[in-house]
Amino acid sequence: MPTLRLLSSLQHLAALGQAPVKPLRTWWRTAGHRFRPPRVVVHTPRVERAQNAVRTEHGLGSDAAATILVEEHRGEIPTIVLGGFVPHGPEQVYLLRENLIQQGSLYYINYPPNDFSAELIFAQLDDLIEELSAMEGRAPVILAVSFGAGLILEWLKRARRRGTTTPIRGLVLVSPVTCIEDLLPPGAAKPTTLLGRAIQPYLDRGGDLSDSPIERSRAIFTKMFEAGAQNGAALRGLLTPREVAALITAVRRTIQSITEIGAKARVQCLRNFEPPNAYFSQALLPLCAAPTLILYAEKESAVLTEQAPSFFVFQTAHRAYFPQSSCRTVTNPGGGPVQHASLIFHSANFLPFIHRFYRRLKKRETDDSG
Repeated sequence: MPTLRLLSSLQHLAALGQAPVKPLRTWWRTAGHRFRPPRVVVHTPRVERAQNAVRTEHGLGSDAAATILVEEHRGEIPTIVLGGFVPHGPEQVYLLRENLIQQGSLYYINYPPNDFSAELIFAQLDDLIEELSAMEGRAPVILAVSFGAGLILEWLKRARRRGTTTPIRGLVLVSPVTCIEDLLPPGAAKPTTLLGRAIQPYLDRGGDLSDSPIERSRAIFTKMFEAGAQNGAALRGLLTPREVAALITAVRRTIQSITEIGAKARVQCLRNFEPPNAYFSQALLPLCAAPTLILYAEKESAVLTEQAPSFFVFQTAHRAYFPQSSCRTVTNPGGGPVQHASLIFHSANFLPFIHRFYRRLKKRETDDSG
């Protein structure tokens, strides 16, 4: 398997900033896809205790459950991916896949389009981690992006309040959005960010939503995605023309598939989450003792408000929440600034941080076992 070994070496050098990767990036990733093509399938859970209990307690049907997909691969560290409001996980980490899959299997938690229950998704997460940890002996890393990071913080906080310990190996939070105040300043006359304008109608209106705010929010999410997609020079270095078309189609399909019920349920879920500074106390902190990496983009202003509580606490006191944590800003010297959660169009800027995180995690575990 010399080609795969070369591919792996090139990726590692790229992640460490030691190779002129841009001209080679498309070649080695597409070569990796040829020799190890993605085989993403629906995961059939072997543990359903927690989710069955939540379904019974809340009378929830299948519409409220996330779809869990898996791409299986040998490796010691499985990764669970939770995306933002959009896109789905497989598109969110599309250009990080080759590095992540080398660590172990990838599990994608895709949110339902027509409903949303945080309680049920938390239970699905509990069951999946129990399955991986108890049945396979492999505690996972969780990689959560934007709104997905908010879900993870709420999940960890609830576990702390129950007095339970969550067996995870590590945590990566990308551009965390953990409460509605991150997107909409309290008392502001109107939203100050692009994403704030997309979600404001779901908070102001009662009952059913008309098509107007639904279509407007879809247009805003599409605009945010296509702002990166229009960067032709960057795309030529990242994707083949066929991949560009397939990726854009997939993301647009996801945006269009979210119904007004599903969109409102997601926003209301975020609205119910406490800002992290509201539970800054020894009674709840730290949330998690596992190694944690927090990544912010250099330009978060299209999404996060200037007074975003999450940004403030993680920039100033992240070790109170995660004792073994680091918080970094992802930049793109000499190019367009890195935008909020831009894992697709600025994957090369995020990859070195994520690659080093997994490498240090493995080294730490090797040192501990020795």
